[in-house]
Amino acid sequence: MNHNYSPGLHQLLTLKVDDVSLLTSLESFLAFSEELIRLEDLKIVGISSHQFDTDGFTAAICLMESHICIHTWPEFNQLTLDIYLCNYLKDNSDKVLKIGYAFKEYFKADVLNETLVNR
Repeated sequence: MNHNYSPGLHQLLTLKVDDVSLLTSLESFLAFSEELIRLEDLKIVGISSHQFDTDGFTAAICLMESHICIHTWPEFNQLTLDIYLCNYLKDNSDKVLKIGYAFKEYFKADVLNETLVNR
């Protein structure tokens, strides 16, 4: 077993968002995410999403490199976001942080909780 290998960086975010429309616009989120993923040269293998009666949404973007998942609660001005990229062929840790930063900017969010897990 190679103990020097790190499977990847996993970023978990809980964000506060003042603009509720950003927490209810699934299509805008997916369009932004798909462009961000393209710019980072990642590969989408599938997307599953659902819009709730409360107007919040959930989405899981499965990547060849792992995933990006979100769940929004517009009634509480919050969302949770999960970004994980594996390091199979190269270290993607910087991409995880860059993607996390881009989502913080997209949502104009305040960070309530941020956890980084080196897997």
